[in-house]
Amino acid sequence: MNKVFLIGRLTRDPELRYTGSNVPVASFSLAVNRTYTNQSGEREADFINIVVWRKQAENVKNYLQQGSQVAIDGRIQTRTYDDKDGNKRYVTEVIADNVEFLGSKSSNAASGSGNNDQGPTPYDFDKAPDTKGTDVDNNPFADFGSSIEISDDELPF
Repeated sequence: MNKVFLIGRLTRDPELRYTGSNVPVASFSLAVNRTYTNQSGEREADFINIVVWRKQAENVKNYLQQGSQVAIDGRIQTRTYDDKDGNKRYVTEVIADNVEFLGSKSSNAASGSGNNDQGPTPYDFDKAPDTKGTDVDNNPFADFGSSIEISDDELPF
């Protein structure tokens, strides 16, 4: 089985090209944080090349940019080619079956540099939502009226 799931941020704007038969293909690099820190306490990242085909490739080009956060599921593919000097080169990349837009680069939302012509802006998970002033650490239901009693004895299970 060859299945990959990744969550990360784009390291550059996606590049969109078309094949000889006019099929769209987009490519970009994804920075994925490792789950551990190195000896100096810093979290390292892997930079993974992603390829997306057809309508999803056009959506990636239109709605994502450097810093956008995405979830990818797909498969790993390796291929070879000969460079201009005749040397054999190996490429490993993820062919994305699905790209889910998770958020955008927080500085883009703050600076207003997003382009409104490219459709809706993805939700920015880095920005805290506006709240009414409720201190949820003490009592998250303080502004909702009287108390409610919940008992496990009344559940039908």
